[in-house]
Amino acid sequence: AAEQGDNFASFQLGKMYVDGRGVARLTLNRPDKHNSLNAQMIADLRAALMQIDGDDKVRVVVLSGEGKSFCAGGDLGWMKEQVESDRAGRIAQATELATMLKELDELTKPVIARVNGQAYGGGIGIMAVCDIVIAVQDARFALTETKLGLIPATIGPFIAARMGERAVRQVALNASSFDGHEAQGLGLVSKAVPASELDEATDKQINLFLECAPGAVTNTKAWMIELARNPGHNYQSASAERLADRWEESETEEGLACFFDRSKPSWQRD
Repeated sequence: AAEQGDNFASFQLGKMYVDGRGVARLTLNRPDKHNSLNAQMIADLRAALMQIDGDDKVRVVVLSGEGKSFCAGGDLGWMKEQVESDRAGRIAQATELATMLKELDELTKPVIARVNGQAYGGGIGIMAVCDIVIAVQDARFALTETKLGLIPATIGPFIAARMGERAVRQVALNASSFDGHEAQGLGLVSKAVPASELDEATDKQINLFLECAPGAVTNTKAWMIELARNPGHNYQSASAERLADRWEESETEEGLACFFDRSKPSWQRD
């Protein structure tokens, strides 16, 4: 059932609602399987992301897991199906997963991962593409693919970008387990907190985003992605154009006027 006053959407293996502030809460809803990824879960996530991306009311996304786990990675039954499939089928399923991660990574809204419990394999891939990751400090994490004779292939570009080569090799080659504090040291987690403080820490990040102009946040995210993934370019001209673009936006005019007037811009008003 929909929650009172919320824009609610239910998927087969996920649920989402958007509150009056524009905070979209997207929950992986397969707790009996530790929110592991299968074809339906991936499809549901893609559908939810499409809905969020097209909704101008959404200003920030909080992604979490139902139950005790965040996401245990790929469902073993789903992976067994890939072994039994033909090559075209395997590539198709792998492409769906890679596309979902790319769409989450490049979502025009900021994404906070509220990591309520363990995450393995693909779950770590999901964490890697979120802008802020708040995790329970005693949760366990591991890139377990090599123990299964696999490699972290589709998640590889994202975990390498998030953690850096040294850190990702340290835990991906030997499938070693680590906790939230270690994950913070490895660059995967933004902040590790006790379970009792998870919601408070998440709310703090939500409120920070709600203080910022939504268009400026979207443009900043896109610009940072472009800079990070195209090294070696001369961005002198492009950066001047980006700044000129923002100076021409009504958000900038309003934000500067409110600063000098000591008043709140529209995006900060209740």
